[in-house]
Amino acid sequence: MGKLVDFVTPIHKITSRAYFHRMSNSKVNSMVIAKRFGFDYWDGDRKFGYGGYRYLPGRWKSVAEKLLHNYELKSNANVLDVGCGKGFLLYELQLLRPDLNFFGIDISQYALKNLHPNLKGNFLVHKAQEKYPFGDKEMDLVISLGTIHNLHLPEIEDCLSEITRVSKQSYIMVESFRSELEMFNVECWALTAETLISPSAWEWLFKKCNFEGDYEFVYFE
Repeated sequence: MGKLVDFVTPIHKITSRAYFHRMSNSKVNSMVIAKRFGFDYWDGDRKFGYGGYRYLPGRWKSVAEKLLHNYELKSNANVLDVGCGKGFLLYELQLLRPDLNFFGIDISQYALKNLHPNLKGNFLVHKAQEKYPFGDKEMDLVISLGTIHNLHLPEIEDCLSEITRVSKQSYIMVESFRSELEMFNVECWALTAETLISPSAWEWLFKKCNFEGDYEFVYFE
């Protein structure tokens, strides 16, 4: 297992969230719709997901810079994003390092049809827990942000195994909680998560799955 890092947390904290309002606003129905990962989840009403997931220039730049600094990617290195969504983080990486090769998989056909128009790479609809169409250690870096907690435990094991198999280096970010208040907040807010556990439980799971990469927890304070 790698090290605990702090790449996404600073921008995660910028967003304000009305936790109880989401919980009391027909959340069960919203969860059903959100888990389709279609228009409603990405660009529909806020109660179904992002409420309009649009590219904001520079929003992901700090994360991209941290990834490049920490993983020291060489020219023509392969970067895979598991659960890439609309590819905005990959696009920020591309702006900084156009010499890299970008790959992305996501369960959402809608997201992949709405990738950043200037993002170059190879992208396909594919489940994070199913065998990836890449060779062993083919990817110089595999990243996955906000995706793995959307899987059930057996699926997480399969996903982490595949990330480890295809990557030379890897980094994942998942949602977690450190207190009863944060547990309440994330349970109010999360629409698609299937596995919500404490940091120590996540670390136990990483070791159980022989995950070799770095990791980050985001909290809902």
